[in-house]
Amino acid sequence: MEIKKLGIFFLVSVILFGCSKKSDTSSTVTPPARENVFIQTWWVNDVSNQSAYNNVSKLPSIKYLFSTKIDRTTVASAFALTNNSGVAVACNFSYQNSDSVLLITPAANLSALTKYTASLSTSLKSVSGGALQTASSMDLITAIDSTNKFAVISDSALLDLVQKQTFKYFWDFGHPICGMALERNNGDNNVVTSGGSGFGIMAMIVAANRGFITRTDAVTRLNTITNFLTTKCQRWHGAFSHWINGTTGATVPFGNNNGADIVETSYLLQGLLCARQYFNSSTDAGEIQLRDSINSIWNAVDWNWFTQNGAQKSIYWQYNPSFTNTNDIWSIPVAGWNEALITYVLAASSTTHAITKQVYDVGWANNGGMKNGANYYGYTLPLGPAYGGPMFFSHYSFLGINPNGLTDAYADYSIQTKNHAYINFNYCKANPKNYYGYSASCWGLTASDISGGYTASSPTNDVGVIAPTAAISSMPYTPTESMAALKFFYYTLGDKIWGTYGFADAFSLQTLWYASSYLAIDQGPIIVMIENYRSGLLWNLFTACPEIKSGMRNLGFTAPYL
Repeated sequence: MEIKKLGIFFLVSVILFGCSKKSDTSSTVTPPARENVFIQTWWVNDVSNQSAYNNVSKLPSIKYLFSTKIDRTTVASAFALTNNSGVAVACNFSYQNSDSVLLITPAANLSALTKYTASLSTSLKSVSGGALQTASSMDLITAIDSTNKFAVISDSALLDLVQKQTFKYFWDFGHPICGMALERNNGDNNVVTSGGSGFGIMAMIVAANRGFITRTDAVTRLNTITNFLTTKCQRWHGAFSHWINGTTGATVPFGNNNGADIVETSYLLQGLLCARQYFNSSTDAGEIQLRDSINSIWNAVDWNWFTQNGAQKSIYWQYNPSFTNTNDIWSIPVAGWNEALITYVLAASSTTHAITKQVYDVGWANNGGMKNGANYYGYTLPLGPAYGGPMFFSHYSFLGINPNGLTDAYADYSIQTKNHAYINFNYCKANPKNYYGYSASCWGLTASDISGGYTASSPTNDVGVIAPTAAISSMPYTPTESMAALKFFYYTLGDKIWGTYGFADAFSLQTLWYASSYLAIDQGPIIVMIENYRSGLLWNLFTACPEIKSGMRNLGFTAPYL
């Protein structure tokens, strides 16, 4: 009996010992390792691995492929889709490939032409608890809303509207004392611009002619300007500075230029001579006074003095009296091809201080060195830099000078201006830098504001910014392409760039930047060149000046109007 009890005890002990041994072994098993997460590929509407996406649909599909299965419970807090104000967009999530693929779609349509940011934080976990090793962020810019923002009107009515509304810049931003145009709407309210005021004078002629203002109101404003120019403005041998204090007439330095600017003076005189021809009443005292003042200003400019008083065979752009070194006193020879043909035409047309043809041939034309002759996009460019440079080269001088049928020893200026515009158009259409928004309806590179600054945009200096003035002011050269651009700017982008004073100075659909500025030198050509396209008014006025006819013939120009 005792032996039997001992056997049972031994058996129970063995079992208990075995169980205890098994329990101890299980308590030391190592748990599965946490597997970290990596993004292997991502897509937006089937386009993969970009840091920024343009032309994104209103309901985009965003997809991530991960290195392992992800924990669904961590997705909502790890992913965010926010607009450019930081407001989060509600999204729907779904999963594929055993939860290693995450699909995301917005719960509602996104806004058009808006920047959104899609981001994933490292709070995203794998099913085993591992973390996303690198946070991810990408920008999405949604597509253009092609619906019309304003009611469709006739082309003629649209041109009227653009001219009238753009003109308001010069009427509302005329300095309260001198009447001249402010350089820009968002600058110093006491700084006026001589060249921009010349463009504004031409705009006032258009406004009076089309009934936007009365003829009497235009003459009153213009007499205010000419009285200021003749009685208060600081001048050097008849020439004005680039910027002027609108109250005192004192020079406001423009960079290093602290004296005369003969090119800006040329733009001012281009406008004044047109006004002299237009306001031609022989009985109205205000118009008689205006013409007398303009002649006084015109005849006072000593163009020959700007060849360093005859020492050089070139006109010099700036006279800087505060310097002592000759190279600083006389800075920048006015040499072609650029925006300054008007300076040589006026200088040769002066009845008091005219330059010789040799100064034109040597200084401006560099004895033919300004010729180009290369072909761009199927268009031969007679003169100037590669691709023609910024479009204002074919605008500023040709607000008054009619290029149609105009030739000299160096070029056919109808071909020069038209081909320059077609090259600019075709470059934007081809869009070699792949900037979002460039197209056959959205084109035009010229000098304008850009985000954080100012630049002379061109095919060789393309920063992704379109300036409406470039295409619209080219209307006499590229009427179909310019009208298409104008309609696109107004009807399609009107909610972004159309305002109290017409079109904003510039914009970039690549970065969704829209200028808040209007500039006199950009607004003026819009009004004037639309008018030259419609009626040739400013071309006819300027080239009707007997001095201009004589001066252009002396330089070797031929044209039907000469």
